[in-house]
Amino acid sequence: MDRNVEIKARIASIEAMHPIAAALADGGPTPIAQDDTFFACDAGRLKLRDFGDGRGELIFYRRADDAGPKTSFYVRTPTTDPAGLRDALTRAYGAVGRVRKARTLFLAGRTRIHLDRVEGLGDYLELEVVLRDGEAAEAGVAEAHELMARLGVEPTALVEGAYVDLHA
Repeated sequence: MDRNVEIKARIASIEAMHPIAAALADGGPTPIAQDDTFFACDAGRLKLRDFGDGRGELIFYRRADDAGPKTSFYVRTPTTDPAGLRDALTRAYGAVGRVRKARTLFLAGRTRIHLDRVEGLGDYLELEVVLRDGEAAEAGVAEAHELMARLGVEPTALVEGAYVDLHA
């Protein structure tokens, strides 16, 4: 399974954070529409991401719901029929929530910086520091803390869980 270290934080606005993220990035911005459907899953989280253009991916992941940087283990599998897969998974496991967002992706080295406008929730920043095989999670945690500081993200802005939990 692939791994990364993640944080999620509330931000005042994407428009205010955009130039700061752009100044740190060496790639992007890339706009991405995402429609995520979450399914019942006792072993972690299972979601189907629909990009709205006939492409999608099924993502299984496992991570703590802590507010600070945390390690996430994940598997991504592409699909060319997200609507059909959503129907099959809903019938098999039951859908437990749906999250629609407009994401702007920046790349800063090995870190994905996401500026997310989440329908019904507002604006968020998400960092994903991709870990190398065998690399200690502490290296990713340190990198996440450094980027948080450079982006001006205060620890009080960090949120627990996934966007789907915030809808509850």
